[in-house]
Amino acid sequence: MAGREPSRKAAWNLFGSSAELADALSTAVARALRSAIQQRGTAFIAVSGGTTPGLFFRTLSGRKLDWGKVIVVLVDERFVERGSPRANAGLVQANLLQNGASAARFVDLYQPAPTVDEAASASAKLFRELPWPLDVAVLGMGTDGHTASFFPDASNLTALLDPASTEMVLPVHAASAGEPRLTLPLARLVDAGLLVLHIEGAEKRKVLEETLATGSDLPVRSVLDRSRTQVQVFWAP
Repeated sequence: MAGREPSRKAAWNLFGSSAELADALSTAVARALRSAIQQRGTAFIAVSGGTTPGLFFRTLSGRKLDWGKVIVVLVDERFVERGSPRANAGLVQANLLQNGASAARFVDLYQPAPTVDEAASASAKLFRELPWPLDVAVLGMGTDGHTASFFPDASNLTALLDPASTEMVLPVHAASAGEPRLTLPLARLVDAGLLVLHIEGAEKRKVLEETLATGSDLPVRSVLDRSRTQVQVFWAP
């Protein structure tokens, strides 16, 4: 909201290419997952879809760790049938759940149901049994400032961004999203041991820099303000 102080809860990690970023980010994520396995016997990571993370996923899939002790979920998902080319799950399965990472357990955010609201309820029952909090959450961001499925025009944006929410999975109705979506709410993401914002391109960098420097009320600002650790921004041109 207007009048907020500039956010100091972001650390920039800048790279000259997507390949350099993918190498560094996969190294950091693998380190966090290994640490979680050592400390509690399992590791829990949430990743994002879209066009940006493919190379990072492929690079991470080749990192050596005990993948059989890793649980992978999506930060958000489109309410489309399994197998749809628009499903984020397909990107994860084709790029991340390969090589050693094929041993990881993937818990699908999408559940077949007549409506997205019913799908969210079904997913929430499954997700409540997972070993929260997240050890790692890797978010993306759109040029409109949305992250996860926290779209500025979402009808339930207040609930999505409620830092005290006990919800596991919420439905999202937003015209700009293109179709209904399922998402982890803010409260499930900001407790992650390692919280990453992975963005590429000059336009997204400009949006984030302006969000950090001003009292912006874009949804991504809530992540920066509420994260219990400093958000690690990984950026490449």
